[in-house]
Amino acid sequence: MTLKFFTDSQKLWNLTALMLDGAKTTLSIFFLTLLFSIPLGMAVAQLRMSKKPLLRGPVAFYIYLMRSTPLMLQIMFIYFLLPMVLPFRVDRFWSVIVAFTVNYAAYFAEIFRGGIQSIPPGQYEASQVLGYTKTQRFFRIILPQVVKRVLLPVTNEVMTLIKDTALASTVAVVELMTVAKKQVSSSSSIEPYVVAIVLYLLLNGLAEQACKFFERKFSYYQ
Repeated sequence: MTLKFFTDSQKLWNLTALMLDGAKTTLSIFFLTLLFSIPLGMAVAQLRMSKKPLLRGPVAFYIYLMRSTPLMLQIMFIYFLLPMVLPFRVDRFWSVIVAFTVNYAAYFAEIFRGGIQSIPPGQYEASQVLGYTKTQRFFRIILPQVVKRVLLPVTNEVMTLIKDTALASTVAVVELMTVAKKQVSSSSSIEPYVVAIVLYLLLNGLAEQACKFFERKFSYYQ
């Protein structure tokens, strides 16, 4: 195999520029998924712990469904099958965002549920003695401790999310991996894959450092 990019700085620069353009879509999927799935996951976790079976049951099934079927299949279902029952078709990109959001919300919900249930009962009793309302108790006492406890599993999910963005190519959304595949096909060289590996390593490295930053910020809650 001949090196077509690594021996020509101009070609390598052009390739990198194309890959970075695809990485913009990758980052858009990443940030929008976190923006929507984290609060949705917290809401789902609360419903999953409800004492009412009519709420707890459907939510438990939703979590089971999302965790038991491939994300790729969920993307295809939302983009190809939902338009058959809806009066409109969801845009490719937003189909991906919806699929990623409902999928990751299910995983985050179980992580958050475990974190909430790990808080000692004495914390709730102490907050009642201090006169906190349920809302104040949750946001001022429980939530900061939960965030501290779930940062490690959340970090794992965040890093997995960056890699999973490659599944957007299932419905022809052009992201980092899609660009790499096209360049490999047109150049008959695997060098674009090497560049893709480097970019994924950089993105995951930045995500990991961001999570470590938040872990240090919440180190007060031991």
